[in-house]
Amino acid sequence: MKVPINWLRDYVDIDIPVEELAERLTMAGLEVEAIEHIGANWDRDKVFVGQIIRVAPHPNADRLVLAEVDYGADRPLTVVTGAPNVKMYEGAMPDHPLKIAFATVGARLIDGHHDDGRLLKLKATKIRGIRSEGMVCSEKELGLSDEHEGILYLPDDAPVGMPLADYLGDAVLEFDIKGPFAHLHSVISIAREVAALTGKTYRRDVLTILDREPVQIVPQAPFLDLEIADPDLCPRYSAALIRGVKVGPSPFWMQQRLMRAGMRPINNIVDITNYVMLELGQPLHAFDYQLLRPRPGGDKPAIIVRRARPGERITTLDGIERDLDPEMLLITDGGGPVAIAGIMGGLESEVTEDTGDVLLESANFDFINNRRTAQMLRLSSEASARFGRRVDPELTVKALARAGQLMAELAGGSVEPVYGDLYPGRAEPRVITLDPAYVGWILGVEIPVDEMVRILESLEFQVKVHNRKSELEVTVPSYRLDVNIPVDLVEEIGRIWGYDRLPTTLIADELPPQRGNPALEGEERVRDVLVGCGLQEVITYSLGNLEAFARLDPAGERPDPDEYVRIANPLSSEREFMRRTLMSNLLETLRDNLRYAERVAIFEVGRVYLPREDEVLPDELRRLAIALTGPRTGRSWLGGDSGELDFYDLKGVVEALLARLGLDESCVFAPTEHPTFKPGRTAVLTVNGVEVGVMGEVHPLVCEAFEMEGRRVCLLEFDLEALLGQMPPTRFMRPISRFPAVIQDLAVVVDEDVPGRRVEEVITAAGGSLLREVFLFDLYRGEQIPPGKKSLAFSLTYQADDRTLTDQEVARVQARIVRRLERELGAQLRA
Repeated sequence: MKVPINWLRDYVDIDIPVEELAERLTMAGLEVEAIEHIGANWDRDKVFVGQIIRVAPHPNADRLVLAEVDYGADRPLTVVTGAPNVKMYEGAMPDHPLKIAFATVGARLIDGHHDDGRLLKLKATKIRGIRSEGMVCSEKELGLSDEHEGILYLPDDAPVGMPLADYLGDAVLEFDIKGPFAHLHSVISIAREVAALTGKTYRRDVLTILDREPVQIVPQAPFLDLEIADPDLCPRYSAALIRGVKVGPSPFWMQQRLMRAGMRPINNIVDITNYVMLELGQPLHAFDYQLLRPRPGGDKPAIIVRRARPGERITTLDGIERDLDPEMLLITDGGGPVAIAGIMGGLESEVTEDTGDVLLESANFDFINNRRTAQMLRLSSEASARFGRRVDPELTVKALARAGQLMAELAGGSVEPVYGDLYPGRAEPRVITLDPAYVGWILGVEIPVDEMVRILESLEFQVKVHNRKSELEVTVPSYRLDVNIPVDLVEEIGRIWGYDRLPTTLIADELPPQRGNPALEGEERVRDVLVGCGLQEVITYSLGNLEAFARLDPAGERPDPDEYVRIANPLSSEREFMRRTLMSNLLETLRDNLRYAERVAIFEVGRVYLPREDEVLPDELRRLAIALTGPRTGRSWLGGDSGELDFYDLKGVVEALLARLGLDESCVFAPTEHPTFKPGRTAVLTVNGVEVGVMGEVHPLVCEAFEMEGRRVCLLEFDLEALLGQMPPTRFMRPISRFPAVIQDLAVVVDEDVPGRRVEEVITAAGGSLLREVFLFDLYRGEQIPPGKKSLAFSLTYQADDRTLTDQEVARVQARIVRRLERELGAQLRA
């Protein structure tokens, strides 16, 4: 939101530098994101308010004219210009004065031929033989807008000779106000905050017009048949009728204020509605009264506020026909929709140059429904931005009075002395009891009670002091919809008193005991290990669609929607369901990155969402997914083909992860089947007997479905809760022995169906404490091995912590291992 300082000064005196004001507002919670200084480059002795006193033809150029300009100096200056809105007065000056922005030689102006805002220093020059001693300026050259087709004309009362910086200069505060605070999205509210912060008088005359110029406010005005059919979505609807308006341009001062606030002037009627919205924070909408239709059999135009009906449509002011759903709130007349409530008006009833009577709408709408409608229609506006933050319902008639005042003054209209006003959502005033000691306890500083009262009253809270200032009874103003409990009042006192004034102190209490977060620590440990293995972490959408999920099954069967959590108002059909697996998103990410890299190794730690029967919220379970594809190593000057990443590379990453988590001695990889994976290249991982997840090489048909034909892709998904749940709470480190190790090889022949893991387990159990490492380094099937058998060769490392092992000790342990293999597995030593 942008607020010009000169507009702000209408309601509060400002006698501190703009930068200091911005700092104080920011410290009070109204973050000033930027300050735009309008006219900062207008030299006070070079750029003035001027007046064209004569326009003569150029003797050497048909498209140019000579303009003689009075700018308050001893003599006027002549400039050469080709501006069409100056040339039109060649030889025939108008009855009114032509006040302009005039720059003399040496002035710094924006180069109108470029869009980068560069400044040029004006020089005296001859144009087609005539010396030009200055420039009559366009809005672009002054930095006011991009308009450069003609020069800028100032109002007739602009004082000739005044530095333009004094007449037209300004500073604009750009706010970044977060949260549901519609009361801060208006000039009058910022003025209230400034008055509270600086102690200046807050001039709120624009809010009290009805106190000085009372009108009759009735549920049914004689000019309108008004009905709120859905009061849950429209707490209040007010309407006024202004007859006999003349549509035309709004005055210069209003156009300038609107542009500085970020809005484009259109015509006086629309500009007034926008002006009042920016000024008071209450959105308005103007209908052409003659285009509104009565109900069947009615004798006056009707306005009905209701939900849309199935199949109903409306063409909005931007010319787009929009489909509506039954939860969207409409403003309708006797013939159908004329506006989408709180968002945008309809094309059929818009104000045009032929409009004579205007029905002015000032209403209040449910903020949640308004935000939903704006999101569903992808239609945002200044009005919806305010309604979506909760607007004060008491503002409706005040805004009507202000807009009616301006339409009478600037459009020649006559305001009917009666308003139609339905107010089914009227709320009782909120009264909060505040203990001053509670304020000191929360803020940590003693603030005098009188100062608390001053601060609250400056923000228009009503305060009664009871029990010798030991208790305050505070009535909350209607515009503060966010204040409900005593701590809200403490926040108001604290921010206006000044957070920067709070003393710096050390905590007096003992620090609480620090406790670990095993779930978070384990998750971060997994990330660190995988990054150390050369993988990159990705974060994908938790939303998807059934078609993407179906691609994980080679059969391509569409999943059952009931097995997924469905979003009621998805942003698009591509993001309609919450995922049950990370695998589809990871494969899509893999595919997208293969456009830029030949080797991709990624992982994701994220949540999946599983519906729970008879429960509103789903289970949100943590998962780990890894995807690999491409060459095993990158390109090298050494050459050679390292081969593609395969199942065993993925298994190596998993084994490294398990080792770092202290689970390498309790894990088992077992063959399994899964529709996403290639048969014979799929395994299930169990840790301490608990199934953790599945891994393998992706089925070729699944790769094809994800547009990765012919690629070998490795993929896994683990239950991170189950994996981290098996981590030992304490890891014991084994000391490094200073005595030498003895390494022996052992080759045994076993049945084909005996897993190598089982052989390793038997060797480890038989080896005891002296056996430090078992490593399988060879698998052989061939002529020397009987059918149905295989040969496994292991490297065994023996070592003691307190001595050097003898050959006899090692031989005894090796013999024990061989006997155990023969007894339990029927193994035989290979000769």
